Amino acid sequence: MAFHPKHWSHIITEGRDRAPARAMLKAIGFTDEDLARPLVGVGHMWIETMPCNFNQRRLAAKVKEGVRAAGGTPMEFNTISISDGVAMGTEGRKASLISREVIADSIELVGRGYMFDAMVVIVGCDKTIPAAAMALTRLNVPSLILYSGSIAPGHYQGRAITIQDVFEAVGANAAGRITDEELQAIENLACPGAGACGGQYTANTMATVMEFIGLSPMGTASIPAVDPRKDDVAVRCGQLVMDLLRKNIRPRDILTRKAFENAIACVAATGGSTNAVLHLLALAREAEVPLSIDDFDTISTRTPLIADLKPGGRYVAVDVDRAGGIQLIAQRLVAAGLVDGSQLTASGQTLATEAAKAVETPGQDVIRPLVNPLKPTGGLVILHGNLAPEGCVVKMAGHERLYQRGPARVFDREEDAMAAVTRGQIRPGDVVVIRYEGPKGGPGMREMLGVTAAIVGEGLGESVALLTDGRFSGATKGLMAGHVAPEAAVGGPIAAVREGDMIVFDINARRLDVELSEAEITARLAHWRPPAPRYTTGVFAKYAASVSSASEGAVTVAKW
Repeated sequence: MAFHPKHWSHIITEGRDRAPARAMLKAIGFTDEDLARPLVGVGHMWIETMPCNFNQRRLAAKVKEGVRAAGGTPMEFNTISISDGVAMGTEGRKASLISREVIADSIELVGRGYMFDAMVVIVGCDKTIPAAAMALTRLNVPSLILYSGSIAPGHYQGRAITIQDVFEAVGANAAGRITDEELQAIENLACPGAGACGGQYTANTMATVMEFIGLSPMGTASIPAVDPRKDDVAVRCGQLVMDLLRKNIRPRDILTRKAFENAIACVAATGGSTNAVLHLLALAREAEVPLSIDDFDTISTRTPLIADLKPGGRYVAVDVDRAGGIQLIAQRLVAAGLVDGSQLTASGQTLATEAAKAVETPGQDVIRPLVNPLKPTGGLVILHGNLAPEGCVVKMAGHERLYQRGPARVFDREEDAMAAVTRGQIRPGDVVVIRYEGPKGGPGMREMLGVTAAIVGEGLGESVALLTDGRFSGATKGLMAGHVAPEAAVGGPIAAVREGDMIVFDINARRLDVELSEAEITARLAHWRPPAPRYTTGVFAKYAASVSSASEGAVTVAKW
């Protein structure tokens, strides 16, 4: 039996009993002709609280143009977004990872409630990208994701700057290395307009992932937010989703095990954010594809670092576009056999076919050839040890040291660690431990960019290490271990660490340990008691009660 494009929405719009539904839809301008066509949900996260998603209503209008031109009826809807950058370092920052679940749930609810035949979701700030992918995988209707684009870099004293530079300037100002006036100048210039944070931080990492894994059309993500080409791309995405609908190509047709391996490889090759570990583990769970935290280390070890991008490198996302785009990265990796080019993408063509269309800008040095990588192995490293039995994540962008042994400086809140850094209480050789900031303990697993950037800004980036059961921003650099699991709030070994205990990072051995015997750790934990929940009502309490370990993607799990 042939596939009918109104495979789902006919339940809403067809037949005598649906007259009340049609009457409601006609009240806002839909006609009988409109309702006879496939209904296409066009979702976005426009919100007046950040630059990341600020162009999405305009892009939604363009997507709708494309859907109509290709024979569909678009229906626009929106959901929430939490700005990592705006909320960073505050209690509000706990809302960010939690928002991934809320966004995914809300997109799923709208899709199920209105029975859209196909969907396009426009994404921007960090958590919106994996959230959209998770929701579309649950719904499994023909659909795609459009990244609304990166912000352009600011410029200060002849160099490109991003939000990362502002965070680091805070530490530099606290240390007396720059003046108040210099700090304000950096603040004023770092973010010149609409778009998500400009380096290979979490948003651009996950946008790259969506092209490699096949949920975003290749050649769409690297175009900057304010570039006029973005409107043309949006129209094309509206047309393309109708093609996917006619061919009945769905997310679960695309999200194979090999597609996930391709996604991990692109994170490693670009020095991408450690948050990709959480998000890909969560997406794999939705797609019912086996994936473990140790797969990231295996794939990263065989994948060279070829993109010279901030935070560890020199360039920003708009430079990737000028160099040849994400397609050029794919072309390099396909040619070397480091990703599987036979995997299906949102265009209906294979990754290899799409990558072959890349046009490299002569003389560019943003994306290196495989014979001359920045580093022979990728940026993601998974450590285990007596502090992280379930694992933790370190990003090695090419310059970090491979070993450190030092005394623990223990903090039970991010704010306390930040105060110690800015007051000059952290010394070279220290290992900062920030705990009770995990998925359950936070709750919400805050990113420690304020602290890590302040350490760098204080001039301690080459001598101080940090570990946490919280997360790191994609802008974090230095020897930093995040996602330490099990977390302190559930009695993980990190809860047993005391001030002055010797901590050892050994990257080559893939170990993170405290120099304590197993018996001593067990004895300390025997006297440990879970802290009182920080929230007992509302969404934070609901999340804390149902969230899984970071090693499993920090997904919410139904309690039956």
